[in-house]
Amino acid sequence: MTTQYYTASSIDGFIATEDDSLDWLFPLAELEQTSYPAFIAEVGAIAMGSSTYEWLLEHAVKPGAADEGDWPYSQPVWIFSSRELEAPAGADIRFVQGDVRPVHAQMQEVAGSRNIWVMGGGDLAGQFYDAGLLDEIIVQIGSVSLGSGKPVFPRRVLSPALQLVSVRHVNEGMAELRYRIDKARQAGTA
Repeated sequence: MTTQYYTASSIDGFIATEDDSLDWLFPLAELEQTSYPAFIAEVGAIAMGSSTYEWLLEHAVKPGAADEGDWPYSQPVWIFSSRELEAPAGADIRFVQGDVRPVHAQMQEVAGSRNIWVMGGGDLAGQFYDAGLLDEIIVQIGSVSLGSGKPVFPRRVLSPALQLVSVRHVNEGMAELRYRIDKARQAGTA
């Protein structure tokens, strides 16, 4: 079981615009061109922040709309939020707040041998990193520059704790970088 932060970023390091738009991302690659289908098949539990959750509700589920869709994940999802939010019918969603460590323990129990996906945002992934719980960062770099927005990983990591293990060319619009987090080096820099 691995805890992974899997995301996409502009070349200048943003996962979304200031208003949480992902419109820049979708023209860059078809989902089937990326590692996502193989990645999601190995996921047993998902953590996400409330902005990511609300974006999914608005753009994928669309509650109450004529073209309302289903919740896109069969895996249990832990939503980190200090606000009270509604869950779509039939979705296995657990609302939590506070320290990521006890939630991660719950996620491990449910995920079993499958991976945990820290879906986003960047600050939530940073909290998992700060707690020593993040094993990998997989980021698909899109061939766009946003100028400002939500940072991909708002942490200062200057040590060699992040070790690049692979680079994959997706297409002319995107490349994927995979980093392993060396826990011994991470702990040595705390």
